[in-house]
Amino acid sequence: MAEGQEEIVGGVESPGPAPGAEVRFPCATCGAELAWDPDADAMVCAYCQTSVPVPRAEGTILERPLTEADLAERGYGVERRVLKCGTCGASVTLDESATASDCAFCGSSQVLAQEANRNAIRPESVVPLDVGRGGAERAFRSWIKGLWFRPSALKRADPAAAIGLYVPFWTYDCAVHSEWSADAGHYYYTTETYTTTENGRQVQHTRQVRHTRWVPAWGRRDDFYNDLLINASQGLPEGLVHRLGDFDLRALAPYRPEYLAGWRAEEYQRDLATGWQAALGFVEGSQRSRCSNDVPGDTQRNLRVQNTVRDVRWKHILLPIWVIHYRFGGRVYPVLIHGQTGRVVGDAPYSWVKILVLVAAVLAVVGGFAMLGAARSS
Repeated sequence: MAEGQEEIVGGVESPGPAPGAEVRFPCATCGAELAWDPDADAMVCAYCQTSVPVPRAEGTILERPLTEADLAERGYGVERRVLKCGTCGASVTLDESATASDCAFCGSSQVLAQEANRNAIRPESVVPLDVGRGGAERAFRSWIKGLWFRPSALKRADPAAAIGLYVPFWTYDCAVHSEWSADAGHYYYTTETYTTTENGRQVQHTRQVRHTRWVPAWGRRDDFYNDLLINASQGLPEGLVHRLGDFDLRALAPYRPEYLAGWRAEEYQRDLATGWQAALGFVEGSQRSRCSNDVPGDTQRNLRVQNTVRDVRWKHILLPIWVIHYRFGGRVYPVLIHGQTGRVVGDAPYSWVKILVLVAAVLAVVGGFAMLGAARSS
């Protein structure tokens, strides 16, 4: 988006908590704490079932220039405890009243309480959890039952309870002007005569020989990148997060502390500048590929690309992911469940016995066909 432009969601701005203010969410009926319920799409009291809707379409989502990070609000706007894992290094925040003894990411029990980073950039927006705990656990069961070539006992694995997490991401927008030069290769063919020996005699044949005519080429192009998504988490395996697939960022709602009530959120470990370097690397690779496609001819060499990047803007967002760990064969395996779509990705051991049985069966079938063919030809 252009400098100074804001992305507007709905038509009403939500004032939200004052900067630095800490808020709580007591139930108006019984006084207990309300928590966000994905199934009800509202704040719900676990004791008296009082439900309080949270409007999603109100407020403003800001996309800030990269140079204005110091203007962003800090903290979560609600009092949170922080647990840091000594194994994977992730820092997870949770409600003051919540208890946790294991890391939500790797299942390690080596977790220590620490002071929250009150200077951390506050999320601009959040995709609220849409898949509830029951849906996440059913999705896990369906996934593990549908795996191929896995130990049969795996279907009886007893997983830990599903943990709903808000995972930090950065998004970046930018405009890019690229100028390129290259040697463009154009194929042409000539007819060549050659001699071979056939049945003791010299025989002449002709064949087409390909050559390349190289000519200089150059050009320019302009592109715009919107909402490049960079994972700011340290706890989640990057490969699993990538396999989860895209999030529908049209569902982003202006950040409100209510969405975090009763849930865990990870503090970002990859900061704004580091995230931008990862996004810039993607942009440069993408521009090189696009410029390569612009080079005329059949082949190319010596491609050089010069990029000018401008109007860089960013926002800090939280995206919902469920995490389930299960133990099998003395090892802990992580499984991630998409908080919007319910898609499941994870690691699981293979049964080499089943794989060897399949290979033996395939070889037996191939051998049978080979013997049948030999018998028919004899």
